[in-house]
Formats: sequence, C-alpha cells, structure tokens
Amino acid sequence: MTDTEVKAPKIEFPVVDYPIKIISDTGVGRKDLILEIVRKHATINDQRVDERSSSTGKYTTIQLHIVAIGQDQLYDINSELRATGFVHMVL
Repeated sequence: MTDTEVKAPKIEFPVVDYPIKIISDTGVGRKDLILEIVRKHATINDQRVDERSSSTGKYTTIQLHIVAIGQDQLYDINSELRATGFVHMVL
C-alpha cells in the first residue's frame, strides 16, 4: 500500500449509536417491515428513526440508529434487507 491510499477506518464494537440509512421503494407497510427486520438483529433507538421521501415519491429513505455489536450483525442486517427486493441500498 502506498502513502496516498486511504484505509477504511476500523470500527471498534460495540457502537451504541451506529447510524444506518436504508433506501427503498416507497410502499405501504415497508417501513414497518424494515424496522421488523432490523429489530431481529439489533436494538433500535426509536427516538432516532427518520423517514424521507424522494422528490418524485418513488423512493423512501429511512435513517435509524442501532446498537452495533459486530461486523457479522451488520452483514446480516444488510443481507436480509436486500433480500426483500424493495430495498436498494443500505449505508
């Protein structure tokens, strides 16, 4: 690795206030399903759940904060959300 390459910062778990942003198709009940999936894997801070629609209304972004305990947990959340078919991105 050269001096100009940037390494991704290593996350030190647990992280009590880990932000996750989920971009999905807009639809009735999808927010509830997303929260249900995430709750299977992590504790959600219900005070920090935010939902926004795109300017066209086609997409919805849900930002939430969880207690992250490990990389496997984050991978499982991402995998299960993406498997729904309506979630396009998990950041």
